[in-house]
Amino acid sequence: MNKPVAHFMVLATGKRALASAIGLAMFCTGCAVGPNFKSPEAPADNVGFTRGVLNSTSAATGPGGEAQHFDTAATVQREWWTAFGSPTLNDMIKQAFAKNPGIISAEATLREAHENTAAQFGAYYPGIAASYSPSRQTTSATLSSPLNNPSSPYTLHTAQLSVGYTADVFGLNRRNVESLKAQESAEQEQLEAAYLTLASNITAAAIQQAALQAQIAAMQKVIDADTAALTLTRQQAQLGYASGMDVATQESALAQAQQALPPLNKQLEQTRDLLAVLGGQLPAQGGSDTIDFDQLQLPQTIPLGLPSQLVQRRPDVRAAADQVHAASAEVGVALANRLPQFSLSAAYGGSATSFGQMFSDGNTFWALAGNVTAPLFDFGTLRHRQRAAEAALDAAKAQYHGVVLTAFQGVADSLYALDADAKALAAAIDAETAARKTRDLTQQQLDLGFINRPALLAAEVNYQQAHVAKVQAQAARYMDTAALFEALGGGWQ
Repeated sequence: MNKPVAHFMVLATGKRALASAIGLAMFCTGCAVGPNFKSPEAPADNVGFTRGVLNSTSAATGPGGEAQHFDTAATVQREWWTAFGSPTLNDMIKQAFAKNPGIISAEATLREAHENTAAQFGAYYPGIAASYSPSRQTTSATLSSPLNNPSSPYTLHTAQLSVGYTADVFGLNRRNVESLKAQESAEQEQLEAAYLTLASNITAAAIQQAALQAQIAAMQKVIDADTAALTLTRQQAQLGYASGMDVATQESALAQAQQALPPLNKQLEQTRDLLAVLGGQLPAQGGSDTIDFDQLQLPQTIPLGLPSQLVQRRPDVRAAADQVHAASAEVGVALANRLPQFSLSAAYGGSATSFGQMFSDGNTFWALAGNVTAPLFDFGTLRHRQRAAEAALDAAKAQYHGVVLTAFQGVADSLYALDADAKALAAAIDAETAARKTRDLTQQQLDLGFINRPALLAAEVNYQQAHVAKVQAQAARYMDTAALFEALGGGWQ
């Protein structure tokens, strides 16, 4: 047999052996060790959200006083904030989704988790590397053949292709991938939670801004009425129809009204700053968009859904479940690390003193090797790591249970708040209606000459104060409705 044929047969035999060994290793994979994750059971629907049955809230006359009904057959829509009927609010949230740093950061973190998962998938396949190593050297006279001249330096060129593969016999890599995929899913849920929280915060801040503007306008009318009343009282005192006590009393009323205005202005400017920052802008650059409080609509149908559906709708609950999944997979990783690891390696290359002769006859080489590594004694290191992973799994389960409890608490608190808000608003509307009637009757009596103007100004002050209280009650009902949408998990995915 000539040398080229022999070389080809040796090379073909080596390649077949390498391919067969790699194929055998890839198929010699058993079941992944460790616990298989099962999604936690959802609470039963008969548990309910509250201690009592809340099918609807009470109603009152006027904007924001409509009764709210809870629909257990419906779920929250994706853009739930549109139910408040404010195009300005819709635009604010849309812009914030594009510019908010928290959203941008959460999206980048999700991409990072995705790439880490994709990188771990590479361990399923053989790794291939190529190398080329030129060297200039001489041979020792002691070690060289007498036929060689040790004093003559030469250049040695070596090129090699190496293949390495670790068989996933006990599922070490599968559990690693499973853990990373669960962490990636958790980051996806965190991104959804960031969207939901941002939309809720902007909605609450926008409602508060609108309510503060309405309160400031009402308080300014109170100040104007108190100022006019003080002017009349002073005139009456000069004519002898009022005492110094009457003047002092009116001055005190005006001072109290003026004292209430600066805190409202401060709160308004701080709310504008908050809206600017939530929208990804500096305070000096944003916060100029305003919402007419009287144009806001109260969502009258709340898609409550069933208790068993809440754990699937809330992104924080889903993220906690993903953390349990990741912790479960890490137990499998810790257990697989205590078992033998099987790997194969192969190499094919050539070496010659001339670059073009590296793969000529007689200059090539190949190698195929298998390796089994098993821990024998490590002073309990791997055993304790497994126990640590099992403890982390128990902690993740407890944290998941805590998140579920908090989720149900958030819904229950919002439902109770809405029930109380409806009753408080009804009382505030009744108080405002009574104050308006008193003012109107006082105006009629003034027109008939039965009373003086200070009495009408006092009635105007009482009415404006009742109006402020009604605005505060309306705002509380609007904001608690937004809080309930958030507690129900929103609809953002």
